[in-house]
Amino acid sequence: MLSLIILACFSLLGFSLAAFAGSYWYSQNEALLSENAKSIAETSSSLLSGGYISMFGDGDTSIAMLCSSLGVISDAINADVFICDTTGHIIVCRDYFVNGVLVGNYCEIHDNLVMTKEAVDGASAGSYSTVSTLGGQFSGLQYIVGEPVKVAGVTVATVFAVAPVSNSVISFVLPIIELFCFAVAVALVFGIIAVYRTSRSFTKPLELMADATRSYASGDFTPRINIERSDEIGELATAFNTMAGSLAQLESSRRSFVANVSHELKTPMTTIGGFIDGMLDGTIPPMEQDHYLRVVSKEVKRLSRIVVSMLNLSKIEAGQLELNFTKVNLSDMVLGTFLNFEKKIDDGKIEIRGLDLLGAHYVRADSDMLSQVIYNLVDNAVKFTPEHGYISVSITENDGFIETAVTNSGTGVAPEELSMIFERFYKVDKSRSYDAKSTGLGLYIVKSILDLHGGTVSAESEEGRYTRFVFCLPK
Repeated sequence: MLSLIILACFSLLGFSLAAFAGSYWYSQNEALLSENAKSIAETSSSLLSGGYISMFGDGDTSIAMLCSSLGVISDAINADVFICDTTGHIIVCRDYFVNGVLVGNYCEIHDNLVMTKEAVDGASAGSYSTVSTLGGQFSGLQYIVGEPVKVAGVTVATVFAVAPVSNSVISFVLPIIELFCFAVAVALVFGIIAVYRTSRSFTKPLELMADATRSYASGDFTPRINIERSDEIGELATAFNTMAGSLAQLESSRRSFVANVSHELKTPMTTIGGFIDGMLDGTIPPMEQDHYLRVVSKEVKRLSRIVVSMLNLSKIEAGQLELNFTKVNLSDMVLGTFLNFEKKIDDGKIEIRGLDLLGAHYVRADSDMLSQVIYNLVDNAVKFTPEHGYISVSITENDGFIETAVTNSGTGVAPEELSMIFERFYKVDKSRSYDAKSTGLGLYIVKSILDLHGGTVSAESEEGRYTRFVFCLPK
């Protein structure tokens, strides 16, 4: 398609060039004919004014010279130059003088030719030029130029120079067109090669991306675009590879999440179903049913937490989570959350530090959402603190923000994992038993909720010693 457009442009350019060359040749030919006709007219006027000829009577040597001049000029400019009287009849032409002898005033070629009144009047009034067949007297179009012969300011005759149009134009324009066509052919060959290579350099990466996209659509995220370029295509390939890496990571996280959630839902449901069936069929004696009912209640609460996390995640990502901002005492909320974990803290013989130092600190927040943030952070701290370890908490005000820090002793988090713990579905050290019940959503939800509040959250850790989570909210 592009080659056709280029060819059309060259064709238009060639047509314009031919038209310009024809116009130029016409003006040049007209000027040449006019110049020589004017020269003959001036010579004739001088001879008449000097009395050397009298309306070109027979036998005058001056007429012989004039006829000879007409022949020389006609041959030189490839035209027919002759002199007419005021009625348009030819009175002197080159054929009156043959082989150095004046043969008379009759010519088979010109005696039947009569210039039109329009041409004679135009030449008598001044310079005259046209392209015509002269009413069919010529077999083809002719350049016709006329100049007046004046004596004492009165036009007594006219000089006409006539040259065929077709041969002269073709002989001038044809070599130009041939050279142009050759140049166009060479330019087209090189242009098509250049266009093909250039377009190929753009389309090849796009084809690779299309192939890779089809692989991604089928679930294979391994293909990458290997292009070493610094232009826009190179930037696109880099962005494409980055996107592919993110998709691969997301797909891996999704599969892991589905597997974890399936396991999380299946395990408590199996436990609940098994204990209830045991009670119904009498396998579990009545005196032990209270114990197993408490286990069922615990598993139901666990299921509820998973479902709530999933619902909140869905609302946050869809932008449908509506916050109800109220004045909240952050210290009371932290204290109440630790009370909910009292049994686990006692069972693990965990030391709690800093609760007795908390003063009143108020923020504008959604109470339920902020409670979930604190719950998830404390839950993480309790879960990863070893027996006889400690958890410390502090709340401070700094530059218009209230900063809450929760620190727990323990194995800590590896530096390469620290930057990823707030990502969706990410689980630290999946091989550890105490992380087996995690869905990898807690910290992601924490970050999402704090983002909605205009706050921030960060983490720091030293392996083998501690892990600290710090979140800030506007005061």
